[in-house]
Amino acid sequence: MTPPRRKRRQPLPPPPVQPTPSVPQAAGGPAVPKNPERLYAFAESEDGARAELDLVTLIVARSAPPPDASPEQSSVLRLCGAPLSVAELSAYLSLPFSAMTVLITDMITAGLVQARAPIVRQALPDRSLLEAVMHGLQRL
Repeated sequence: MTPPRRKRRQPLPPPPVQPTPSVPQAAGGPAVPKNPERLYAFAESEDGARAELDLVTLIVARSAPPPDASPEQSSVLRLCGAPLSVAELSAYLSLPFSAMTVLITDMITAGLVQARAPIVRQALPDRSLLEAVMHGLQRL
C-alpha cells in the first residue's frame, strides 16, 4: 500500500494595493492625517511622580467633569460613577496601563477622583454565621 501524496500549497497572491485616502489640507498648513495615532502626552506634573496604583485599585469619581477637562479625564469621570478598577478603565479607554497611571495620578492630584484599595474577601467564612445557618437548617 502506498501512502497518499500530499499536494503542495501554492503561495497566496499579494493583496491588492489600497489607494491611500486623500488627506485634507489644513487652512494654508501641512496635511492633517485623518486618524492620527494617539500620543500619551497628557501628563502635567513636572516631577513625573506617580501614585501607587495596581491593576485592581478602585477609582471613584469625586465630581462631574469640569469644562476644561481633557477628553480622557472626562471619560474616566463618566465611567467612575461606580468604582472601577484601573484595569477596567484601561480596557474601556483602550489606553495602556502606564498611560492610565499617569492620567489617574494627575486626576488624584487635582482632586477629581479617589483611589481605593480593592475589596478583599475573607479567606474563611465567619464560624458563628455558619453555626447559625446550620442550626436554622436543623430546625426545619
